[in-house]
Amino acid sequence: MIGVACVLTGWLPRGEAIANMRRIGPLLLFLGSVIVLAELARRAQVFDVIAHRLAIIGRGRYPALFVLCVAFAATTTTVLNLDTTAVLLTPVMLALARPARIPPLPLAMTTLWLANTASLLLPVSNLTNLLAADRIGLDATGFAARMWLPQLVSIAATMVALWLWYWRRGLRESDRYLPPAPIRLAGARERTLFYTCGGACVLFVAMIPVLGDRIGIAAAVAALIAVAGFAIADRRALRWSLIPWRLLVLVVGLFLVVPTLSRYGLADLMRALIGTDAGPAQAYRSAAAGVGLSNLVNNLPAYTAGEAAIEPTHRTALLALLIGTNAGAIITPWASLAVLLCLEFCRSHRVRVSMFRFVGTGLVLAVVATAGAVTGMLIID
Repeated sequence: MIGVACVLTGWLPRGEAIANMRRIGPLLLFLGSVIVLAELARRAQVFDVIAHRLAIIGRGRYPALFVLCVAFAATTTTVLNLDTTAVLLTPVMLALARPARIPPLPLAMTTLWLANTASLLLPVSNLTNLLAADRIGLDATGFAARMWLPQLVSIAATMVALWLWYWRRGLRESDRYLPPAPIRLAGARERTLFYTCGGACVLFVAMIPVLGDRIGIAAAVAALIAVAGFAIADRRALRWSLIPWRLLVLVVGLFLVVPTLSRYGLADLMRALIGTDAGPAQAYRSAAAGVGLSNLVNNLPAYTAGEAAIEPTHRTALLALLIGTNAGAIITPWASLAVLLCLEFCRSHRVRVSMFRFVGTGLVLAVVATAGAVTGMLIID
């Protein structure tokens, strides 16, 4: 409502509002489609089968399970997208907790943090990466060449933080967990839905390298396949509530409100925070500004606001801003869509997340991961 008011009152010119909506159109298509795909895949027990298999491979050893979960979350974030990881992987982690008698919070935090801190390597890893790669003219290879060390540093910092605050021995009741039995799909209907939705997820992954920045199309095609499967085998599961209306409205509102604020002082503030002199100092200031604004409003509009304050020739500062808005967007519940999605899944699964602990641990990790990643980028620059 606030975003619409900005346009109706003329605070944000209609032409600029239309341009912003066109820019985020692929984001809205991707977000809506991938959540529908994830929800139907969950109903088809795709996540449950994967969760049980992870626990079986770990053989009751928490360190092994920790490494498996970190590798799974980091890989899906890097190859797919942080919001995809939040939607597809969070249910996997939470589904793993009950049969294996594992506290669900460490599993949820693994997904939540790595969905953000492991989203630095490729343009497809984060929608802000796509915006940045287009701005500075880097293809996937060139982008990865600049960001491989920041990615490694960010993941390493996340692993240390996860183990220290959520996974270590003193925070759990037992030394081992109970590996569950594999899930057996009973009837033909269950098998049909499982293979249809599982195949749709695999197709989604396979289409990403082909379609590049048009991942919204990949998500829409995969979602339509899953919908078709349920239309044939279980039509009652198809409801309008599958579409995340509230999140889509939130994203639209953010991309109307933040540009309005930029016209009335935010852009000047970002220029003052980031500075104009190219060099390491500007890189660290850009990253810090990205962390701060992401946790105030959300990382997507934070990146666009910071991008407008950086000269196109200052590539290092722009990538440092990107690191701040990616790895640093883990302090507040609204810092990124991935955080919002993960916390929403926690709420629906009745997993209690202490906001005091969430903010405190997220603040420390955001500072360490962002500073370390920027330093790594400067080393290979």
